[in-house]
Amino acid sequence: MIRILVLLVAGVLATHPEGNPKARMLTVAESVGQGERSVYPEQVPLFWTADSQLTKELPKRERPSWKLPEPEGPGIVYGESVSRNEFGISGGVFPAPDGRRLAVYRKDESAVTLYPLYDITSRTGGADMIRYPMAGMASEHISLCVTDLEGHILSTLQVTDFDDERYLTGITWSPDGKYLFVQVLDRSQHEMHLNMYRSDNGRFVRTLLTERNDAWVEPLDPLYFLKGSYEFLYRTDNRHGYRNLYRCDTLGHIQRITPVDADVAYIANDGRYVYYTSAEVSPVENHLFRVRLDRNKGISGKPQRLTPEEGWHQVSVSPDCRRFIDRYSSFNVPGVTKVRSTDGKLLETVLTALDPLDEYAQCRVELGTVPSADGQFDNYYRLFYPRDFDPARKYPLIVYVYGGPHSQMVNNSWLGGIRMWEMLMAQRGYVVYVQDNRGTQNRGAAFEKAINRRCGAAETEDQMAGIRTLLDRAPWIDRSRIGVHGWSYGGFMTLSLTTRQPGFFQAAVAGGPVIDWQWYEVMYGERYMDTPETNPEGFAGASLIPRAKDLTGRVLICQGVLDGTVVPQHSLSFVQACIEAGVPVDWFPYPMDEHNMRGKARVHLYEKITDYFETYL
Repeated sequence: MIRILVLLVAGVLATHPEGNPKARMLTVAESVGQGERSVYPEQVPLFWTADSQLTKELPKRERPSWKLPEPEGPGIVYGESVSRNEFGISGGVFPAPDGRRLAVYRKDESAVTLYPLYDITSRTGGADMIRYPMAGMASEHISLCVTDLEGHILSTLQVTDFDDERYLTGITWSPDGKYLFVQVLDRSQHEMHLNMYRSDNGRFVRTLLTERNDAWVEPLDPLYFLKGSYEFLYRTDNRHGYRNLYRCDTLGHIQRITPVDADVAYIANDGRYVYYTSAEVSPVENHLFRVRLDRNKGISGKPQRLTPEEGWHQVSVSPDCRRFIDRYSSFNVPGVTKVRSTDGKLLETVLTALDPLDEYAQCRVELGTVPSADGQFDNYYRLFYPRDFDPARKYPLIVYVYGGPHSQMVNNSWLGGIRMWEMLMAQRGYVVYVQDNRGTQNRGAAFEKAINRRCGAAETEDQMAGIRTLLDRAPWIDRSRIGVHGWSYGGFMTLSLTTRQPGFFQAAVAGGPVIDWQWYEVMYGERYMDTPETNPEGFAGASLIPRAKDLTGRVLICQGVLDGTVVPQHSLSFVQACIEAGVPVDWFPYPMDEHNMRGKARVHLYEKITDYFETYL
């Protein structure tokens, strides 16, 4: 059983006891999900059909066949995802409710700079040219067309807000198909207009809502129309400091319906109740709630919690909103799948997963909190103790870090949100520490926007504050054997930590690291950093190029050669800066991989990471 608040003065919320220390050890392949057997909890496939029946096979969703308009020239595409999948965008075609028309993105990226990725598949090599808009440089131009199923353009939305490099997201048809609603965001991401357009001729009708923020505005959701109504639900963190749901109409009236100081996410509605998940119980828990709507555009009564067990719940509500599938785990519960009615009654327990590590040498795991560097927040962590832990001995420490926006590494799910590689390293005698920091999600706008225009500052301050608190609490950690590892934003954090704290870390592995934000993409990079022209001090402070001279210890950088997310220019430029500074650094390419390694390459990668720490830490 989880022991809640075991050592409150030390910030410990829960502990998981050590298992049989003589049992089987994890392999590297198993730790990254590539072994012969799964070391993650069993799951059962369970889905809803269109008529609200349960099935264990993914229902086939028939969609009409369609054609897309022919591009007018090079660099122009129709019907593809835009804005590099930021702002909640995941596709480029939006069928009308009657299925006879489509709203289709038109993307013109002819002005976007071509970037070469090296291709080794031909005898003489070659370049795979991609369009990559870097911060402060030319970006794509997006418009939205309405077409028939044969690809004929019927109308183009007459969007005149801001300039041609604006963003169009949250594309939503009205229930009757007469209108399209679009969230129009300026390139600086400081102002957003929720606009209404006629679908037949594309004419602008009105602006329903406007959001402005000196840090950033980030629309992530379409509109969710209430069944049988022209009223809709809208989600933003720009009004009360948390991502909340608001009841709106087409005249711009707006009323908050989730009166909680916590981030929420829309799940479903039946016109009477709205179902949403929320962090209001705890920032490390996710629960399903419902709130009853009243006729005065508000709510009736308090929200009702529908998931009674502690932990992290992932839910799927049936189309008729009468039942829901509840998949959850908690710190000491590997996984449970239940079916409940939406009045909270348990109908069936489908699966109670066994501990997949039962045959393995498990290590003690701890879930707790440490103060943020500014003292304003509690940051959550998970801590793996080494196998056969003896407080009289000294152990090396590995910090695994991500720390970037839209992430939450630690929660009250099984073993605190475990990455099995952490257990593997603990089995091999390491202490492993993972912590969230300011800038990550699920803690409200003030917490998330602490990184505004200064990526790498608050995050590294919080990580170091947490590490130093850990060292104060744990005299059995060897201060001369501390390592750090992270990927992508975590790679940026890894090198930020090692260069800002010379001599503190003795070994580090950074994967696909952002080195200088001027080389990162417009959509993500300008949200958090603005542009090199408007924020020169911020870009200079975040760049790792001038910090290369401060690198100490052994450092390995891994990079996918075909990485179109964090392009190789980042890591290669850092290596060159190390050469110029006379600082040793190791660099390892994966010639056929993109931003993340898969299959054999992933096993190879983590064998290399593991060996690097075992050699130099």
